[in-house]
Amino acid sequence: MFCNRFRREVQVTRHARERLAQRSITENELLELLETGEIKEKDVSRLWVARHFEERQDNLVCAAVVLEDKLIVKTVMHYFSWE
Repeated sequence: MFCNRFRREVQVTRHARERLAQRSITENELLELLETGEIKEKDVSRLWVARHFEERQDNLVCAAVVLEDKLIVKTVMHYFSWE
């Protein structure tokens, strides 16, 4: 999977894949989240990307990612809120 927004290949960790499955989030939804979600930076390489999906009842959906030579998805959350 490639993310145009970040111009990087996407690597999804085992933990994130498990969370995607548990939360019934598809790979297409994950890519849409990465491409169009709101971004908040923790520091220069770690950030959160969150997006509301109309058809989902568990909003916001958020991915914690790391920018390296690839875009690494560390985990995916739902029922997320910006604190």
